[in-house]
Amino acid sequence: MSEISVKHRNGNYPVKFVGIGEALASLPTDIRIVTDTNVFAVLSDVLKPTDHLLTVPAGEHSKALSVLSDILSWLAQSRASRRTTIVALGGGVIGDLVGFAAAVYMRGVPFIQVPTTLLSQVDSSVGGKVGIDLPEGKNLAGAFYPPNQVYLATQFLKSLPERQFRNGMAEVWKYGFIMDAELIALMSQKGVTVEDPKLDEIVHRCIRHKAKVVEEDEFETLGIRATLNYGHTVGHAIEFLTGYGPVLHGEAISIGMVVEAKLGEILGISPNGTLGQVRDVLQQQGLPIYHESLSQGDQLIKAMYGDKKAANGRLAFSLLTGLGSCRLIEGVDESAVRQAMREA
Repeated sequence: MSEISVKHRNGNYPVKFVGIGEALASLPTDIRIVTDTNVFAVLSDVLKPTDHLLTVPAGEHSKALSVLSDILSWLAQSRASRRTTIVALGGGVIGDLVGFAAAVYMRGVPFIQVPTTLLSQVDSSVGGKVGIDLPEGKNLAGAFYPPNQVYLATQFLKSLPERQFRNGMAEVWKYGFIMDAELIALMSQKGVTVEDPKLDEIVHRCIRHKAKVVEEDEFETLGIRATLNYGHTVGHAIEFLTGYGPVLHGEAISIGMVVEAKLGEILGISPNGTLGQVRDVLQQQGLPIYHESLSQGDQLIKAMYGDKKAANGRLAFSLLTGLGSCRLIEGVDESAVRQAMREA
């Protein structure tokens, strides 16, 4: 078993690379597992409906106050105590939702992540951000609440539909774009598939990058952690405008990375040619690079003002300074953003 240690203000937690059976067998005895309908369908032979397992509907719509309330009530009704460990078994939605429940139930109880999607394995399960969406925007209610540990089994990825695997690859490419040009070279020949012999190496590499950034800027106050949001200002706005579902998170981020590559060129932050390079590899991976909602400039801009990076009524974006480097740019003018959406 290999592992990566992630430091936070109160200590550290391990990300342990294990097999599926080992991940489930390693869980404590006093637990409450929350999963979604898709994961339960795949793992129904090892996860039986009991008083210690709750299944919620799959999809972004479950990151809501109503579902959070249901989980908290279930925890109370099942007599979960302060020593009970809450287990998030699923993708990014489950990790964010269940982590937030663990953060607020009895003012905080132990919490374990068992991420089952590529997106959650390389990104959302590591870093301690948990939360839910509000009608006004994505991830607007939440907390910094690190897990006690993460059990990561890349075997889970073989059960993913192809679209979901590609969805996670958007975040993998993001790591290359913002901080690892060698990773781009490693993947650029033909994209990455679930059968790729380099997949474990790629996942490990992404988690090490995420851990490094989180340790340097745990609470996103220095602008360092904000670089992980490359593509997310536009991407989250697309998700919001399309109603959280038709466009998956990674798909929206892929489109956002293309638009923000163009924005970087317009502002003179990104070298000329960045847009073409970003667009080419994302297309090669089978990810979308455009959505019709980009023609709805007013609505998208309005949604972007709800982004957590926006400050003092001005937009902010994490933009590439080259392939493999990125920094937060604040006070971006609306006109440049509108131009980027038209021309990307």
